[in-house]
Amino acid sequence: MTPDATEKRVLEAIRERRELVNDALDEDVPMAEPERLYEATRYLLKAGGKRLRPTVSLLTAESLADVEPMSEDYRAFPTLAGDAIDVLVAAVSIEVIQSFTLIHDDIMDDDDLRRGVPAVHKEYDTSTAILAGDTLYAKAFELLTKTGADPADGLEAVRRLATTCTQICEGQALDIEFERRTEVLPDEYLQMVELKTAVLYGTAAAVPAVIMGADDEVVEALYQYGIESGSAFQIQDDVLDLTVPSDQLGKQRGSDLVENKETIISLHARQQGIDVDDLVDAETAEELTEDAVEAAVAELNEAGSIDYAREMAEDLTEQAKSRLDVLPDNEARDLLCDIADYLITRGY
Repeated sequence: MTPDATEKRVLEAIRERRELVNDALDEDVPMAEPERLYEATRYLLKAGGKRLRPTVSLLTAESLADVEPMSEDYRAFPTLAGDAIDVLVAAVSIEVIQSFTLIHDDIMDDDDLRRGVPAVHKEYDTSTAILAGDTLYAKAFELLTKTGADPADGLEAVRRLATTCTQICEGQALDIEFERRTEVLPDEYLQMVELKTAVLYGTAAAVPAVIMGADDEVVEALYQYGIESGSAFQIQDDVLDLTVPSDQLGKQRGSDLVENKETIISLHARQQGIDVDDLVDAETAEELTEDAVEAAVAELNEAGSIDYAREMAEDLTEQAKSRLDVLPDNEARDLLCDIADYLITRGY
């Protein structure tokens, strides 16, 4: 299947489930008092987003149950033992955690925009944004207790989500720490990517398996699928920052170089003796010219650093897809494979 065909297939699968997830978000995270707090809490959820992580959750459930995609009621979904649980509320809890992390990320980075609208702390204020993030964090665990799963499986799902939130904070702390350090090793960077980005993909795939009663081997394989495809996504994002035109990227190409952001590309280049800090002569992304970016990219290509990152993302993707061998051979599993491919070939 061509990258364009894969992207079309994935986006259609996401679109079908996004409508259901959005409706569930309205139902499961309703307006309440105080009104301003809940407006802020729902603000980013209403601003859009692909809903990729909940789509992974729902497809994982469909593949495990070996049913046709979109053929079962997600609110009364069959477990492996034949009982009925609410996998949609579990998927929603994952998306709620994603929004919580985005709100707090934007506060820490003092970003102005998110999903094309003012960031929550800009639309409201920082204090309200912090409370909105905290509310979403708590709400996610409340939702995850409502799946109707076997109590032991439900407790394990909550434990996994709690551990994931801790790991996301650890990854964010490492990212901040790296900005202060003079040397970061590639393995340290990969650990940060796994903690900050990939663990939520892993949990999105693992939690449905847990509440459906899958055995530990299946749960762990699905978790690793998410870890590896999520890590590949972040590494490919580093590649795209240098290789995709600014008008398609939605920001200035090469902005990572201006910000002296450590990526697997810059770390590899340093090991090849390149002075990465002086690759571009600009203080802000606005000052960066296309000629300067082209010259920097040429030097990174000469060092093999961009190919190194691209090949790492491809290898991780292949590993991720192999993890899905624990699932029945069906259309939902094929779509999960397509999602892994889409994450490193997505268009702009």
